[in-house]
Order: sequence, then structure tokens, then C-alpha cells
Amino acid sequence: MLSRPTPVTWYARRGKRLLDVALAAPLVVLTAPLLLGAAVLLAVQNRGRVLFRQQRPGLDGKLFTLYKLQTMTEARDAHGHLLPDADRLPRLGRWVRATSLDELPQLWNVLRGDLSLVGPRPLLVQYLALYSPEQARRHHVRPGITGWAQVNGRNAISWEEKFRYDVWYVDHLSLRLDLRILLRTVSRVLGAQGITAAGQATTTAFTGSPTHPLPHE
Repeated sequence: MLSRPTPVTWYARRGKRLLDVALAAPLVVLTAPLLLGAAVLLAVQNRGRVLFRQQRPGLDGKLFTLYKLQTMTEARDAHGHLLPDADRLPRLGRWVRATSLDELPQLWNVLRGDLSLVGPRPLLVQYLALYSPEQARRHHVRPGITGWAQVNGRNAISWEEKFRYDVWYVDHLSLRLDLRILLRTVSRVLGAQGITAAGQATTTAFTGSPTHPLPHE
């Protein structure tokens, strides 16, 4: 796991978690009809599969199980290999992603304490070995459903930009900033902005920054 400094503000130590629970609990109830409707449609698309589960690094790099709606099919080629993302993401899956309905199960992750409503997005486990020391500071706070990088471009910006936004958030974490991000998230979701990287069905893989390239085997 990654070491981190002790939070210095009351909000970082206690208030942020209280805000998460106070907002996530009613959101679970209010969004339940939307979640159920999307789940039924995706179950038909995916032949019964509804939830996507994957291990992701959280606070201090500790692993947890992330939950999302399964927007991609399990379509494979003649050799049994999964097809590219663009071929496994039907129109329904694209719509669910564009509306961010696929993120709703993560409200349970928030209630469990795996996630915060606001924080750097939890990325793939294999990326842990690729971060520079500065980029790894994104794990000094609990990851979030939305974050500073998400409201400043999401998948439409480069990995380097995303990590700079993430680290900036770690250094400026506050109630005011979290509320600002939550409000901006609403407008981003309604406008379906930054859902995919240019020319991609989802986003490109992170292979290491120029100053911290992929390690050799």
C-alpha cells in the first residue's frame, strides 16, 4: 500500500465522509427506479449479466471491488478472444454510459467507504506500477465517482492532464471544492461531455508517462 500524510483539516478527516453518507443514502433511494430500468434493459442485451465487478485501488492503494452496470457485451472472435471495445458496446450501452447511469451502483461503494462522491477516479490495478511518485499522490485521498479531472475534460483529455488535475485536487481538498465539483458534474452529465477519448469507444490505456515509462520485463 502507499503511505500518505495525515489529513490536516477537519473536513478531510471527518467532514468529507459525513457528506458522502448524507448525500449517497438518499441518492440510492431516489435513483433506484432509474437503476432498475437500466438494469432490466442491460440484462436483455447481456443475456442476464447486469453488474460489472472489478478490483480497483482505493485509498492508499488498497484494493476494493468496484461495481458498475455492465454496458459491454461478452462478444468474442472465433478464437475466443474478446472483441475490441467498439464492437462490444451496442447502442444501449453507449446511451447508458452517456447518461452515467452505469455509475449508479457505485453509490453502494460510497456507503461502504470504498469511494467518496468526489475524488480521483479509481483506475486499473496494473496502472499502480506505472505512476510517477507525483502521480501516485492521487491515492492520498479516497477515490471518487466524480472528480476534478472529470469536470475538466473527463476522457477527452490526456492522461498527463488527468493526473495533474487529480494531484491538484489532493492539495486543495475542501468542502467548497467538493460542492463545486458536484454541481459541475450535474451539468457535465446532462451535456454528456467528455464521455470518450477522441477516436475511441471508451478511452486509451495508460502505458506510463514520458518521465515514467512502462517498465521492462
